[in-house]
Amino acid sequence: MRISRVYYTKHFNRAYKKFSKNIKQQVREREALFRADCFDSRLETHKLGGKLKGYWAFSITQKYRILFVFENNDEVTFLDIDDHDLYR
Repeated sequence: MRISRVYYTKHFNRAYKKFSKNIKQQVREREALFRADCFDSRLETHKLGGKLKGYWAFSITQKYRILFVFENNDEVTFLDIDDHDLYR
């Protein structure tokens, strides 16, 4: 499924700024892949449960994930980017 628009929360933007240039480059590459097909198997996109029910995440690296929510079928908001601690 193609994503036409991505919104970014202030929290996401602050977290993103803290990453190294290398990780930021990986984020940009993964976001391009995500925009083309948000369920591309390389992203490991998955629905979350528990206290994060209704939210989704996809992988940047083995360590880092982006937490997001669907606004409608082709628009999402990126909420956070972090390691597995974002699931807590």
